Amino acid sequence: MAVPAVLLAALVVAGCHPSAATGSGAPSGHAAPPATVSAAAPVAGGRIPVGEGPQKKYTVRQQPAAGSCHYRYEHGEPLEDRTCNPGAVSPAVTQANLATTICRKGSYTGGIRPPASVTGKEKALNAKSYGYTGPMDQAEYDHLISLQLGGDPNDPRNLWVEPADPGHKAGAGVNNAKDPVETKLHTAVCSGKITLAQAQKAIVTDWTTALATLGIG
Repeated sequence: MAVPAVLLAALVVAGCHPSAATGSGAPSGHAAPPATVSAAAPVAGGRIPVGEGPQKKYTVRQQPAAGSCHYRYEHGEPLEDRTCNPGAVSPAVTQANLATTICRKGSYTGGIRPPASVTGKEKALNAKSYGYTGPMDQAEYDHLISLQLGGDPNDPRNLWVEPADPGHKAGAGVNNAKDPVETKLHTAVCSGKITLAQAQKAIVTDWTTALATLGIG
């Protein structure tokens, strides 16, 4: 539908492109100028964005502007910036196909994980987004909604540089308490104790309280 002349003028004055009003998705492709993506607004109605899903060939995705993302801390743990990282789910994983995707025997995540040649570059860019200046080998380029919970493999809304847990000894490798939470949620989903949507919502709301919220020990 054509944009009325008056509205078009208003968009131009506001520095917006008419296509931005159509709700187009996050930009994709190589991290060429501009090397940033606009920070996503808080998820309307609690709905988690849907990414592109697994790709045959992954490319380096653009990241939020340097210094535009800020860590939060809950129960002493570093959490993602909800505006930069609202999470993103993979359209390839649904409640109906759990048995053939994340709950099937064998490694589902290994076959869809982007290569280090891609995520390494994204991690460096995302560290600038968050202003992270610590040792890169002590931080995890983390899927907010993990791959084993149907998270999108390479959507920038679902990936962030997660610092090591407070008190973690330098040189001891990455250590994040979020990882066992993801595993317990995955087990609960595959056993039918909770739904995929419940697990995904809990992890993006606050992974430090996800298990308690869903009644998982």
